[in-house]
Amino acid sequence: MTGTGEQKLTFDEFITHWASERPDTVVLEEGDDAITYAGFERRSRKIVAMFSERGLTKGDRIAWLGKNARHYFELFYSAARMGVVMVPIGWRLAAPEVAYILKDTVAKILFLGEGFDDMAAKAVSELSEKPQVMGQKAAIAAIDQADEAQFEPAGPDDAVLQLYTSGTTGNPKGAVLTNRNLFSLRIPSQEEGQPWSLFDEDEAILVCMPCAHIGGTGLGVMAMGAGIRSIVQAEFTPDGVLDGFEQGITRLFIVPAALQMVVQHPRAKTTDMSAVKYVLYGAAPIPLDLLREAVRTIPEAGFLQCYGMTETTGTIAALPPEDHTLEGNERMKSCGKAVAGVELKVIGEDGEELKRGEVGELICKSPSNMACYWNLPDATESSLKDGWMHTGDAAYMDDDGYVFIQDRIKDMIISGGENVYPAQVESAIYGHPAVGEVAVIGVPDETWGEAVKACVVPKAGSEVDEADIIAWTSERLAKFKVPKSIDVIDVMPRNASGKILRKDLRAPYWEGRDRQVN
Repeated sequence: MTGTGEQKLTFDEFITHWASERPDTVVLEEGDDAITYAGFERRSRKIVAMFSERGLTKGDRIAWLGKNARHYFELFYSAARMGVVMVPIGWRLAAPEVAYILKDTVAKILFLGEGFDDMAAKAVSELSEKPQVMGQKAAIAAIDQADEAQFEPAGPDDAVLQLYTSGTTGNPKGAVLTNRNLFSLRIPSQEEGQPWSLFDEDEAILVCMPCAHIGGTGLGVMAMGAGIRSIVQAEFTPDGVLDGFEQGITRLFIVPAALQMVVQHPRAKTTDMSAVKYVLYGAAPIPLDLLREAVRTIPEAGFLQCYGMTETTGTIAALPPEDHTLEGNERMKSCGKAVAGVELKVIGEDGEELKRGEVGELICKSPSNMACYWNLPDATESSLKDGWMHTGDAAYMDDDGYVFIQDRIKDMIISGGENVYPAQVESAIYGHPAVGEVAVIGVPDETWGEAVKACVVPKAGSEVDEADIIAWTSERLAKFKVPKSIDVIDVMPRNASGKILRKDLRAPYWEGRDRQVN
């Protein structure tokens, strides 16, 4: 098992260490394509040389538009060695959303996955300052031709990753993460000796969640820290996960909606899943029936619920396997308690800590809290106060420190593990000629946890056509943000100061449920 050893906190240290300790262990595998730690250490020096030849230096941004790929992780890990910041862009985004991120980061190079040339061309055409665009074939050819560079490695507090998280004000914000953010929580968790923090040398992690999320890229980081194999798949498919089991994955992170598709797949009955040690799930609690079905299907696995956010570099609270029971228990409605190295507390509007059992805002102190929001000092200051990250989640804590999320202070909708902010969807719908007013809410959905619904007041003399509004929004936003349904209403509920009361719009759909998150 991997011990703590000296504390390594940078990609350069881990890559160098594992290349010498485990030269023949596979670091990245995609389909029939694999590379070992020793092979990658040399290749990554060629990638650094390719970056340097194109004028990249520490602090510059590069972007990736594509699905998950071994190529993406090679670019990211190598950039991180020299302190060039990788910005993976969600491949489901619409061209104007991609253009916004490219403009915001001033990315010098946009690297593409297979099949994203048209989308890139469309997005780049909207920019006055255009990045160099490199398709996968061109990038790989340039890497193959480069020499192995010597370079000045980035330090623990240098930024290496910038992930965009949707903002309540419409535009997404870039959370800047450093080497230290990505690797610092490994040590306290190993010192605490939690079994799920310890890895055997022959383990493998499945990376099938999108790399533009901490739940995708973060798993590659976890594997790098543990010196084990990442099996990379372009995107989640139930068949792909079942293939992963056959390739010997020992851990995976998956959202409950996706887990359900896997365990209910006809192939699940005949697939050998005995190697799986842990199933990490997050973005929503696990329904009891699904847990029972999953335990029957993957009997060797321990189930771990992980709670966190992009701004905390992923997991800050976890519900361990021993708190999952087939008959259900109160703790399974929680997202667990603080992981080793993290402090959590619940505060009232005055900023003071509340008594156990009282609902307030959950805040977090951790070495994994982001450095800042890129170029947004005010947003950074309001979210990160005195080293505490304000999550925007309304929660209470029980006497044992278990956290129970009740609602989202910032009105965010989580659909299939994707964050959707009402303000962004509303602004896309507002321009429709028949729409007078619009409010977007999340309603319960058995498959996705929540579905996006728009409540629309028509303009005087106009009629609202549901299909037309949905088509209009589809042209402007990623598919997962587009409303699944439209309610036409006569008047928008508002409070005395004129603010729309989304909770009043949501209430009828959430009746009979003990909280307004699914």
